[in-house]
Amino acid sequence: MANSKQARKRARQAESRRVLKAGQRSMVRTYIKRVIKAINSGDHAQAMDAFKSAQPVIDRIADKDTLSKKKAARIKSRLNKRIKALAA
Repeated sequence: MANSKQARKRARQAESRRVLKAGQRSMVRTYIKRVIKAINSGDHAQAMDAFKSAQPVIDRIADKDTLSKKKAARIKSRLNKRIKALAA
């Protein structure tokens, strides 16, 4: 347990950040699942719409360092690749 005043404050800050980032991660996962669901249904237009709505959310969360920029780029790339394969 945190013994000093400084350590108690850091523990409070860490907990509030953990709660905030957990919600953000959950939101990103939801958007990704929507895209995957649209891909699995086989509807290219719906998959593109879902991807276009997910892309800025993924970027925004990556800017906030909840998700690393490289992981965000990898996720977007893989989703886009699956959508392109759907069109072909």
